[in-house]
Amino acid sequence: MSTVATDQSLPAPSAEASELRDRMVAFMKDHVLPAEAAYAAHRLEAGPHGHDVPPVVEELKAKARELGLWNLFLPSESGLTQLEYAPIAELSGWSNDLAPEAINCQAPDTGNMELLHLLGTEEQQRTWLEPLLAGDIRSAFAMTEPDVASSDATNIATRIERDGDDYVINGRKWWTSGAMDPRCAVLIVMGKTDLDAATHRQQSMVIVPRDTAGVTIVRDLPVFGHHDQHGHAVVTFEDVRVPVTNVVGEEGGGFAAAQARLGPGRIHHCMRALGAAERALAMMVQRAQERVAFGAPLADQGVVRQQIAESRLEIEQARLVCLRACHVIDTEGNKAARDLVAMAKVAVPRAATAVIDRAIQVHGGAGVTDVTPLAAMYGWHRAMRLFDGPDEVHLRSIAKGELGRAPVLPPGTTTV
Repeated sequence: MSTVATDQSLPAPSAEASELRDRMVAFMKDHVLPAEAAYAAHRLEAGPHGHDVPPVVEELKAKARELGLWNLFLPSESGLTQLEYAPIAELSGWSNDLAPEAINCQAPDTGNMELLHLLGTEEQQRTWLEPLLAGDIRSAFAMTEPDVASSDATNIATRIERDGDDYVINGRKWWTSGAMDPRCAVLIVMGKTDLDAATHRQQSMVIVPRDTAGVTIVRDLPVFGHHDQHGHAVVTFEDVRVPVTNVVGEEGGGFAAAQARLGPGRIHHCMRALGAAERALAMMVQRAQERVAFGAPLADQGVVRQQIAESRLEIEQARLVCLRACHVIDTEGNKAARDLVAMAKVAVPRAATAVIDRAIQVHGGAGVTDVTPLAAMYGWHRAMRLFDGPDEVHLRSIAKGELGRAPVLPPGTTTV
């Protein structure tokens, strides 16, 4: 018998956090969910390869700022703990295309803002962090590469070579989320600066303005055939030259910076995924109550009732892991929460995809079309089992931690 942490209690949210959550519920009901039709209509008219911003996005951002629902992901800006932010982020997951950006809590900008907040120089923060926090620009994070196994970040092949007072960057990236958005002004690029250094000190992160010579946005990558507005781009860097002052943190600190960035990002993705699962379950329940087959509502069928019950169980179990990880981040730091974050990153997408899949089944043919949001929801959350580290890597990490942890009690013996 072993344990990750001994104190299993979770503190109650502050009065301010509870009030913000209530405000977020009203914002979702009154503004975000009703805006989905206008967003979808604009995206349909733009076509799958159109990445311009539907006007309703900026309208929602203005309303969120007016309501004080802005930059809630960053404790230094919002005053919220990760545990207090979790239910607000979950609500935003009900409308993943609209709500996270409406409150300026959208990936990959949140991770980039966290990096610049933690490691950025005054000049970097003034030039890039401040307009990101204001929602005036967007950004991209260029780490994953098509030719190497990016689950092992030490594999990265992109070169960042020193030439006097400049870095020269050459390489090819993909899944560079956010790069197709016309508001994307900057990329944070990870590559190798010193091939002779220790394995985890070879990498660095460098700020690259999008309009820098040699940066080419090649094309967008769809997720299960669906092209997101902000895009997931293939990007090439050919003799891209930026000043050495653009390094994030220190040269050779890229791997550590990536871990610092991805930790909170992973748990934020999990929070939003819980919201998607809740929406799918709500849709499943409504459909089961309204749809009649063989002379009775689907809700009268034992198999459908079991699907509903299993879905509720899985959501609640996954949420507990997520909230526990948030609490440890708040009280002990990202490093102490590493195993719990890995558990959440596996458990939550598994639960979300299972619930969404059942909702699709109950909706029949409507579930696999764009008549409902379920197909797009499933595609994104199935992809979540790969991005920010595939399940297998997180399971490997969890097992490593468990094998190295001393048991609370000595193991028993089995007699035959």
